[in-house]
Amino acid sequence: MVEISDLMKEQDHIRNIAIAAHIDHGKTTFSDNLLAGAGMLSEETAGKQRALDFHEDEAERGITIDSASVSMIHNVGGEDYLINLIDTPGHVDFGGDVTRAMRAVDGCVILSCAVEGVMPQTETVVRQALKELVKPVLFINKVDRLIKEVKLTPEAMQAKFIKIIDHVNKLIEAIAPEEYKQKWKVSVGEGTVAFGSAFHNWGLSVPYMKEHGITFKDVIDAYTEEDDTKLKENIKTLAKKAPIHEVVLGMSIKHHPDPVQAQKYRIPKIWHGDIDSEQGKSIQNCDASGEVAFVPIKIVVDKHAGEVAAGRLFSGTIKQGDEVYMNMAKKNVRIQQVSVYKGAQRVVVDAALAGNIVGIVGLKDVVVGETVSTTELEPFEAITHLFDPVVTKSIEATKAADLPKLVEVLRQVGKEDPSLRITINDQTGESLMSGMGELHLEIIENRIKTEKGLEVRTSAPIIVYRETATKESKTSEGRSPNKHNVFYIKVEALEDEMYDKMQSGELPEGRVKKKSETVKNVLSEMGWGSDEIRNVRDIYKGNLLLDETRGEVHIGEVIEMVMDAFEMVMDQGPLAREPCMKMKASLMDIKLPEDAIHRGPAQVYPAVRDGITKALRDASPTLLEPLQVHVIDMPVNYMGAVTKLVGGKRGQMLDMQQEGMTAEIKAKLPVAEMIGWSNDLRSTTEGRGTSSILDQTFERIPSSVQADVIKKIRERKGLAENQ
Repeated sequence: MVEISDLMKEQDHIRNIAIAAHIDHGKTTFSDNLLAGAGMLSEETAGKQRALDFHEDEAERGITIDSASVSMIHNVGGEDYLINLIDTPGHVDFGGDVTRAMRAVDGCVILSCAVEGVMPQTETVVRQALKELVKPVLFINKVDRLIKEVKLTPEAMQAKFIKIIDHVNKLIEAIAPEEYKQKWKVSVGEGTVAFGSAFHNWGLSVPYMKEHGITFKDVIDAYTEEDDTKLKENIKTLAKKAPIHEVVLGMSIKHHPDPVQAQKYRIPKIWHGDIDSEQGKSIQNCDASGEVAFVPIKIVVDKHAGEVAAGRLFSGTIKQGDEVYMNMAKKNVRIQQVSVYKGAQRVVVDAALAGNIVGIVGLKDVVVGETVSTTELEPFEAITHLFDPVVTKSIEATKAADLPKLVEVLRQVGKEDPSLRITINDQTGESLMSGMGELHLEIIENRIKTEKGLEVRTSAPIIVYRETATKESKTSEGRSPNKHNVFYIKVEALEDEMYDKMQSGELPEGRVKKKSETVKNVLSEMGWGSDEIRNVRDIYKGNLLLDETRGEVHIGEVIEMVMDAFEMVMDQGPLAREPCMKMKASLMDIKLPEDAIHRGPAQVYPAVRDGITKALRDASPTLLEPLQVHVIDMPVNYMGAVTKLVGGKRGQMLDMQQEGMTAEIKAKLPVAEMIGWSNDLRSTTEGRGTSSILDQTFERIPSSVQADVIKKIRERKGLAENQ
């Protein structure tokens, strides 16, 4: 019998795929079936065991919270293939796990419920996949419900399928890079669309139907049986004739690329180093004999092994005892163990070759998105989620003696879940957790108590705002405490086009190296001249720093400190010490003393911070509040009540649609007004309404409430008037 460790060496027989969907569209049940097909679960429990939801809180809530990886063998046409599969969460609060999973895979199976169709989170996961150049295929699930519950005619079912397929293809055409807009569209005829019921363990695609002589009429006939006993037998027969794992994994093996094929076009998108260098060629070719290039997408704390970094090995071979270099941490570490995942189980292997998804022990202090290599290497593009954390809670240990433990626990949970933003204020001692929503923070708090064994209490939710400039400032002067260093700085609002390219990842975040071809190419396309491009020094959290000085002798000695100070102010703006966004700061001129002893950090940092802060105050700063675009579904008779609910929360109606007895409202709502939103909607619609986030944005807070919001934030942070 072939072993996983053997197949890891056959790159053309490897498929790295993710399962992604809107919440409750059947994704985990679907994964169960694939595991059963690989002999890892019994057929009887497949669809019910939820094998990849192995956390207690996942079982308790019936939702996937953490992505889970599993390696399994599947035989097609007499050949064995290694499927490295990642099951991802469907709830929007845990969408960061989906984003990170996409870095490790080359193909994605998008699930859509046949009844509900393409929902907002379906759209989001398609966007996440295409952003990483991950090729999608489509599985339309819960087809049995169309027959048994909705009782559609075959013609109406076909129309429903066409609508779902068209919706997905419109998304692909709108989002995918030009060369893939048509090539990656899903098609029934080509076999990149499949249908079925994960709950009943069957699936169909047109190629499979032709090959095995099964028709859709056979499916309809099976479900139209009135006798319960015969109906169950019919469904069992259907599952034997068309096992879902054979259909779906067969589709994946045929239509998803192997890692060698995928890396040829994915690497130039996600790695901005020199493709023509030896290292670059090794990574692009997925060369197992080349230098190591490994990117972790998840950190799991194992009770026995400690921190395990799970991720994708893009080049090289890695084994126990190897010494590797962590490029962000800038240190060498030694590999202690290499393993593959089988859900909750980790299986140790002798070595891992390029193209595989593996777990590595020994990467001390590693973080998600790190680039681990044999020698120093240009880091891979940062893994950025589509949405920022918008809900924050302060957290403190119940017992004062547990404060040191709290700091360590928060550091650990921040590693395990990079979507969680941890901030510890050294001045006030306040610890903050920022997450994607109320449920996200609730889960984290519960895990701190149950898994980390630490009793904590948290505040009511806090909303994190943003600060920005609304006009161009005068050139402001920042002087050092010794008066010898002077920095002249101007601030203005960042252009929308520039900000959008930062958000999309086209302009990668970080301090810009002189030879950065990516920055040069993007800015050239925007019409920037070569002199302007050379001025770009730092792209930081949606903000930009330019160095417009000329011929300054000592600029090279202080520029890193200037960038440090710029980032400090961008993290805490002048109005309420909230993060800044869409800001452009320009260093116009400097005066520095000849003696290096007078231009150290203690002089430069306060001078630059002071100069930027003065300029910001002159640039008519304003607060931006986070807003979310939600799609709300409900029975049509609740439309009036939901409209009233939206209006009562300062919401803006964007669109209304009605189809039969159901209605859909698209609305933009301030996050500050959405605390308890799920309960409010449930109460308003008697439990029959659902809401899904479609987009997130920041807009100017109404001037009528700005002063009051700033006052409350400053009071909460304990800021004096002059701070």
